[in-house]
Amino acid sequence: MLPKVYFVIPCYNEEEMLPYTIEKMLQKFDDLLKKGLISENSRIIFVDDGSKDKTWQLIKEATKDIKFVGVKLSRNCGHQNALMAGMSYALKFCDCAITLDADLQDDINVIDEFIKKFEEGYDVVYGVRSSRKTDTFFKRFTAQSFYKLMRAFGVEIVYNHADYRLLSKKALEFLMQFEERNLFLRGIIPLIGLKSTIVYYERQERIAGKTKYPLKKMLSFAFEGITSFSVKPIKYITFAGFLMFLLSIAILIYAIVQKIRGQAIAGWTSLTISIWFIGGLQLVALGLIGEYIGKIYKEVKRRPLYLIEEIAKDEHE
Repeated sequence: MLPKVYFVIPCYNEEEMLPYTIEKMLQKFDDLLKKGLISENSRIIFVDDGSKDKTWQLIKEATKDIKFVGVKLSRNCGHQNALMAGMSYALKFCDCAITLDADLQDDINVIDEFIKKFEEGYDVVYGVRSSRKTDTFFKRFTAQSFYKLMRAFGVEIVYNHADYRLLSKKALEFLMQFEERNLFLRGIIPLIGLKSTIVYYERQERIAGKTKYPLKKMLSFAFEGITSFSVKPIKYITFAGFLMFLLSIAILIYAIVQKIRGQAIAGWTSLTISIWFIGGLQLVALGLIGEYIGKIYKEVKRRPLYLIEEIAKDEHE
């Protein structure tokens, strides 16, 4: 029996890109049907993450074709939460789900390989970029630094993998048992522990619209990932504080010896530098601890990750 594959595509202000995405995904869907890789009951889910443009209107128009389903969130909940909304919907009907971004920079031609790996018994198939030659030096440097930093902090993450992946029904069921409010799917999914593999692909250029992950958002995303999966930053701050304590004792001994020798020179430079350095370290430590406390605050409140305002699909389905 052919697998029912649900494609989950989060969208935020993608009115420029969406007509192209709909056309290409429809072509790919038909191609997969002809090759006998997916069931006719497979679907393409567009999740509107609180867009302010005509994204939802375009999605509703597309759902006149039975192959498409639209899920509209009540507000902008963020990329990770939009993915969860789409996967939660897909879980009710699919054998496996494939997540990808609306800009189609992730090569959809390797979807065939994803499905073949699923048929071979893999529950998780990661789409991994084979190179970053299309990136600018700055983008390449920051991205590689991100993955290395995550691993240095003990976060299990697949190198050069974003959110282009296939998850079996079992993997989706396991994923739904993770109840974090602070979602970082790239770190959560490896924790599922089911049989997994990698498919490499070349990332394409964006055809239209603007990236939804500028530098500020990327830095925030990286910080979210680190603080959601590792307490090492607090340990490093504790270690730095211990070193400062030892250094202060050494300076105290040095000052006493100089005082006894009568060589003490009154000055404000060293004192000012010490105050600013120690004060800055304390503020960093307090801010970092506050970040973790803030995450605990969000987790304890147990607010929903998303609220679905509307679901659009062919009324004859």
